[in-house]
This record gives sequence, structure tokens and C-alpha cells, in this order.
Amino acid sequence: MANYLAAQASSGNWIAIVIIVIILIPAIRTTVKHMKGEGDCCGGPKEKVPKKKIDGPKLRELTVHIEGMHCQNCKNRIEKHLNELDGVICKVNLNKKIAVVSLYQEVEESVIKETIEKLDFTVVGIE
Repeated sequence: MANYLAAQASSGNWIAIVIIVIILIPAIRTTVKHMKGEGDCCGGPKEKVPKKKIDGPKLRELTVHIEGMHCQNCKNRIEKHLNELDGVICKVNLNKKIAVVSLYQEVEESVIKETIEKLDFTVVGIE
């Protein structure tokens, strides 16, 4: 009887271990993608950044330091909304936490900052 109970407890432990492993594998994959900045952690639909090209000379380039970006979706949201401004082309570097903003017409820095902060990110500085 004791051997039977020990065998039942052992098989129950294995079942629990298998269930835990099945749950952990997707969680670990998602965490790794998130840490690489490839996940969709910010909810909502995945933002698509349309290609934008402006003819004419670039007036100046700004480097905007941004806090609160975590994933590819964060990057895409910032690029999409800044690119909607006339005379602006934006490229975000998620790893460096910066946006390089090329200006082809005069745009106030405050407009760029407000656009980013309306998306719930924090502008730490503009150079």
C-alpha cells in the first residue's frame, strides 16, 4: 500500500512539473522578446509606420532623449506620430532611447516634445 501511494505521489509530481513547463516556455519567450524590444507590450494594435520622404534640404536635426519606450510598438508609435507633422522625419533608436528628428521646415521643439508626451512617454532632453 505504501509503494502504491508513493507511486501515485510521484506521478502527480511529474504532471505538475509538465504543466509548469508548458506554462513557462511561452512566458520566457515573451519576456526575451520584450527585453529585446520586439514585443507588443504597450497594448493596442501594432502601429505601422508609413514611409515618408521629403524633397528639399534638411534645415536641422534634433536628438530627442525619451524615457518609457519598451518595445517595437513604442518605437513605431513615436515615429508614426512625429512623421505626421509637416516637414518632419523621425527615426527612433529603441536601444539608445533616442529619436533622431530631421526637420525640413521650421518646427518648434515644444511641438515635438508635446507630440511625444501626448503618447505617454517622457522627453528627457532635446539636443
